[in-house]
Amino acid sequence: MVEIAHSEFILGGQRSGKSRRAESLARQWLDGAPARQAVLIATGQPWDDEMRERIARHQRDRAERVPGMVTVEEPIALADALHAGSTPHTLVVVDCLTLWLTNLLMPAAGEAVDVEAPRLALCRAIAAAPGPVVLVGNEIGLGVIPLGREVRAFVDALGGLNQAVAAACQRVTLMAAGLPLTLKDSS
Repeated sequence: MVEIAHSEFILGGQRSGKSRRAESLARQWLDGAPARQAVLIATGQPWDDEMRERIARHQRDRAERVPGMVTVEEPIALADALHAGSTPHTLVVVDCLTLWLTNLLMPAAGEAVDVEAPRLALCRAIAAAPGPVVLVGNEIGLGVIPLGREVRAFVDALGGLNQAVAAACQRVTLMAAGLPLTLKDSS
């Protein structure tokens, strides 16, 4: 059993076990005392049929693995949702920061926003949260350098977001093949 940190950032590649670890921590939190609650802030949006099915599958799987965890969908105002959902007896899971950044930089309608202010607001919300926070995000900077300017800009922005969130969190865990590797633990 892993001690739950006040704030943990779980990152890794696709299908590395990030969400499973976050769900496991939420389940452990809920099992620790009857008055505890868990909230998932989901940032994904159903852009197309494949994404709608992916979201539905995640909802079904999560309901089985962590019954009782409430889901709040918030694709943009993440810091506000974290403020609203966090209490001393509530663990908040944010899944995932990569989709949140995508929503900011590549909105379905409208113009991209400067990510500096939302990133700072998120880091302040993590520090101010009265209860534990678990954040999930992708590490995509380990591969080849993307060819397109927009993709390179996204990889750079995600790298900056990951560094800021890692600095704001007490624990940082890298997932690979379902296995956690602790990169930072100041809890």
